[in-house]
Amino acid sequence: MRGDERTSHRAVIGLILRRLGRLVLTVMLISTVVFLTVRVIPGDPARTIAGMDAGEPAVESLRIRLGLDRPLWRQYLGWLWDTLRFDFGTSFFSQEPVLRLILDRFPLTALLAVASFLLSLLVAIPIGVIAAVKRWTVWDGLGLMFAQVGMAIPSFWLAILLLMLFSVRLGLLPLFGADSVAHWILPVVTLATERAAVLVRFVRASMVEELEKEYVLAADARGLPHLRVRFSHALRNALMPVVTIAGIQFGYLLGGAVIVEQVFSLPGLGRLFLSAIVARDFPLIQGGVVFIAVVFSLSNCAADLVSAAVNPRLRVG
Repeated sequence: MRGDERTSHRAVIGLILRRLGRLVLTVMLISTVVFLTVRVIPGDPARTIAGMDAGEPAVESLRIRLGLDRPLWRQYLGWLWDTLRFDFGTSFFSQEPVLRLILDRFPLTALLAVASFLLSLLVAIPIGVIAAVKRWTVWDGLGLMFAQVGMAIPSFWLAILLLMLFSVRLGLLPLFGADSVAHWILPVVTLATERAAVLVRFVRASMVEELEKEYVLAADARGLPHLRVRFSHALRNALMPVVTIAGIQFGYLLGGAVIVEQVFSLPGLGRLFLSAIVARDFPLIQGGVVFIAVVFSLSNCAADLVSAAVNPRLRVG
C-alpha cells in the first residue's frame, strides 16, 4: 500500500512539474507575440506622451528615457528576462509599476469571473443532466436550444440588450457602476450565459455516455432506484471529465470579463487595458496580456490537478 502511495505522489509531482514547464513556455511564447504585435501598430509612444506640440529634441530625449531607442532585439531580451521574473516594468504614462496597476484592478475582474463561473455551473449542470436523462424529448430540445442560442449571441451584444431591457426600459437595475449587488446582476448574467451554454453540451454528452455504460444498464436490470442510479452514480462519474472543461471555461471568463467591463463601466482590468491600448502604453499592454495568460494557464493547471485528484486513473496516465 505504501508503494502505491509513493507512486501516486510521484505521479502528482510529475504532473505539477509538467504543468509548470508548460506555463513557462506559454509565458515565453505569449511575451514574444505581444512584444512584436504592439510594435507593429503604427504610432510613436514617445510622441503621444510628449504631446503633438513637443519639439523633436524633447521627443527624442523621452524616447531614450523610455528605452525605445535601443535595437529591437535588445528590447526583446530585456523584456523577456523581466517577464520571467514577473517584472512588467513601469507604465509610460502613470510612471507606476505595471504589476501594481494590474493587481489593484484584478480583484474586481476576478470576482466577476468567479461569480459568473459559479452561476454558469448552477445553470449548466441541471440543464445538461435533464437533457441527457430525458434524451430526445422536449426537455432535451430546450436544453440544446439554450446551448445553441447562448453560444451564438456575443457577450457584448447580450450585455447591451440586457441594459436596454432591465435598466433603460424597465428601470429595474442600475446602468453602470459596481457599488451594490444590483450593479453586478447584469454583468454576471451576461458572462455566465455563454459559458453555461458551452458547459451544457459537455455535461449532456458526458452524461449520455455514462448512461450507456454497462453498470447503469445492469443497475436498471436489477431494479435499483432509477434516480439513485442516475444522480448518485452516473452523475458523479459524468462530471469528472467536465472538471477540466470547466477550468478552461474559467480562463475564458477572465478574457470575457475584460470586454463586458467596458459595457457596464466596471473599474476592472478591462478599462485599464483599453486605456493602455489607446495610449500605446507598451509595458501595460504587454504586462496585462501576459498576466491574463498566466492566470489562464494556472486555472487550467488547477483543473488538471482536481481531475487527477478525483480520478486516480489520470494520475497513473
